[in-house]
Amino acid sequence: MLFNSFSFWLFYLTVFLLYFQLKRRGQNVLLLIASYFFYGCWDWRFLSLIAVSTVIDYTIGLNLSRSENPTRRKWLLATSIVANLGILGFFKYYGFFATELDRLFTVVGVPAMLPTLSIILPVGISFYTFQTMSYTIDVYRGDCKATNDLLDFAVYVSFFPQLVAGPIERANRFLPQVQNVRHPTSEQFKQGLFLILIGLFRKVVIADNMAPIVNTIFATPTAELSGAEILLGIYAFAFQIYGDFSGYSAIARGVASWLGFDLMTNFQMPYFAISPSDFWRRWHISLSQWLRDYLYIPLGGNRGQSWYVYRNLMLTMVIGGFWHGAAWTFIVWGFFHGAILCAYRPFESKETFRRLSESPLSWERLFRMVVMFHLVCVSWLLFRAESMTQVWEMTARMATDLTVTPFAVSIFALMAFFVMPLLLFESWLEWRNDLMRLVESHWLMRGLVYLYIVYMMIFFPPPIPSEFIYFQF
Repeated sequence: MLFNSFSFWLFYLTVFLLYFQLKRRGQNVLLLIASYFFYGCWDWRFLSLIAVSTVIDYTIGLNLSRSENPTRRKWLLATSIVANLGILGFFKYYGFFATELDRLFTVVGVPAMLPTLSIILPVGISFYTFQTMSYTIDVYRGDCKATNDLLDFAVYVSFFPQLVAGPIERANRFLPQVQNVRHPTSEQFKQGLFLILIGLFRKVVIADNMAPIVNTIFATPTAELSGAEILLGIYAFAFQIYGDFSGYSAIARGVASWLGFDLMTNFQMPYFAISPSDFWRRWHISLSQWLRDYLYIPLGGNRGQSWYVYRNLMLTMVIGGFWHGAAWTFIVWGFFHGAILCAYRPFESKETFRRLSESPLSWERLFRMVVMFHLVCVSWLLFRAESMTQVWEMTARMATDLTVTPFAVSIFALMAFFVMPLLLFESWLEWRNDLMRLVESHWLMRGLVYLYIVYMMIFFPPPIPSEFIYFQF
């Protein structure tokens, strides 16, 4: 069930009507059943994986809380990490490593004899695996108390609004919401309505209308395209993936808000970033914070000599790239982001960042935003390309032929029509430094914006609705 489908909203309406007839524990039972049903609509066979991860980390969390033996606690944590990463690695990375090892052994003349398996990637496995791992790590560190209630923990792992594409919630923030009585306020309903509508606009109007452009560009042989068409195709993908993923996160927050939950903000106008570090404070915030707290800081973070800091940045981003998918393009994507983080680091200062943040209309800030946006677009080419060969071919084409064709003009016109209103709206939010500013605005202004969103969804639907991009991760 997709958030932009009638079947989801029929499912959600049923859950919503039953939800407020029940007390807290009954609500949690309903949420668990609904979440498993929601996930089972993709493939019921993989419900067992969620259940296994839930039982393993619930049990290990309890044992960690009851043990004071340092050695035993380390073994318990290691068991959780190995079990979770083992499941994730088998389903997501077995095919990649088997193929690469087979190529390596073929080169040296030794048959690898590795079995070939057709493995289906369970939707959302990377998200709920990182979420359950963060729980056991936090319990081990003493940052979170282990829960004695398996039902509460199961809801934390499988909560359907954010189950398949995040945000990746921390137990110390989300578990208390599961454990406490929930009474949604009128403010939560107002915020939820805004988040759902802006999320649907980003997904249906922006992302899904950019998808045919992007698919055409990346499916056409590079020799048949001009550099201008490729460049505009990359711009289109930049807004497709932003509209798609931030749209999902906004809808997830909205439907959760109507149930009395507060999910973390996962996007904060990332294309207004002025540096790589600023970009990662705005894009997929739950993942970047996860990588920072459970990988970058344990590696040493900013401590020590500059060489160690750069090493930590590179390792964190390469692993973050590999988290996205088992392909060399994702690894190089992570390497590229690590490289620009390292390149910017000597020239960044808190004073400069604060000065530019406090003057959002300055020419210096605008120049830095444009540069950073194009660096991100370079990374989107790596992210979207089918292979590194396609990356090289498209890059060479853009460097040698920027002929403006009728197709390029039509792409530009479509992007201006669909994307420009969102850019203007988010520029206003950035200027006001308040993501929820519209919710507090006059009812007439709010009503006109909502009416425009509904109008665009009705009269300019995408040619073919698309799945959310991050479901594949």
